[in-house]
Amino acid sequence: MTYLAKPKLHHPDLQANSRGYTRRDYEGKISTLCAGCGHDSISAAVVQACFELEIEPARVAKLSGIGCSSKTTDYFLGNSHGFNSVHGRMPSVLTGANLANRELIYLGVSGDGDSASIGLGQFAHCMRRGVNMVYLVENNGVYGLTKGQFSATADKGSKSKRGVVNNDEPVDMIGLALMLGASFVGRSFSGDKQQLVPLIKAAIEHPGPAFIDVISPCVAFNNHAGSTRSYDYVREHNEAVNRLDFISARSEITVGYAPGEVAEIVQHDGSRLRLRKIAADYDPTNHSAVMNHLQERTEAGEIVTGLLYVNPNPSDLHQYLNTTDRPLNTLGEAELCPGSAALEKFNAGLR
Repeated sequence: MTYLAKPKLHHPDLQANSRGYTRRDYEGKISTLCAGCGHDSISAAVVQACFELEIEPARVAKLSGIGCSSKTTDYFLGNSHGFNSVHGRMPSVLTGANLANRELIYLGVSGDGDSASIGLGQFAHCMRRGVNMVYLVENNGVYGLTKGQFSATADKGSKSKRGVVNNDEPVDMIGLALMLGASFVGRSFSGDKQQLVPLIKAAIEHPGPAFIDVISPCVAFNNHAGSTRSYDYVREHNEAVNRLDFISARSEITVGYAPGEVAEIVQHDGSRLRLRKIAADYDPTNHSAVMNHLQERTEAGEIVTGLLYVNPNPSDLHQYLNTTDRPLNTLGEAELCPGSAALEKFNAGLR
């Protein structure tokens, strides 16, 4: 028996947008992530953003890789197009789909492991090529599906629940996106819906490569070394007929703070995040000033959130390649094979 499908019945008084869709029409299956996971808050923000933008669900193509984050595409926009690619390869699959049909809204969902480790090269080329998409990274600093090892975005000096110290420098996804040519760059916290929803809406409306790094707390890892309740200890001292994991439910972490303020967030494992929301007079169009500001706040131990950078005159891959306005997947044989005369004319222009 499965409980992954939500009931199709809707309350008759649910608010509908101008297209006649309720918020429920933008939802997906029931989440199988840990209770209190920040990723579920991000899914809810995507649902709310698409509902408020009154998007036709069938116009959206959502793609992902592998990891807890990449599972979330199953939890929203159940009536949209979807493709779950192999680990780290979501950007190239999305690029191909975008080239074939430019009329869809492309939403790529990934994680810090999927994009900052095995998929780092894919991420880099997707940004520098200017693919028109929303690239969401659900960033928790750990490999959630393999029991909490440090990911490439974990801060140097941070400790795991097992007491292991991370000695590696972190990969800065925001800095990479800025250097590689993303024309929309933002960061938010999964528990700050008031900031995250409009940020996603703006990214969807942006005609170019939009990147959003979302800090998303992981609730699952209480199995530190020396504990007789850890997964490893129990497995080593138990002759089980099968292997089961149970993770106790945690409450969702939420936060509300004004522009220009700093909020300190205590996570489930006791670690702390210092989030700074950009001030109202912040200029997101000055590329060099943005990078300097981010570096200054990083050195102060703060994570800057909000719309960090936007290019007011963006362009995308189709403009660079001068592709036809008509989606390539609708072209017939006459357009794709115009004949030897057209080929000769083209070759002559290259001589």
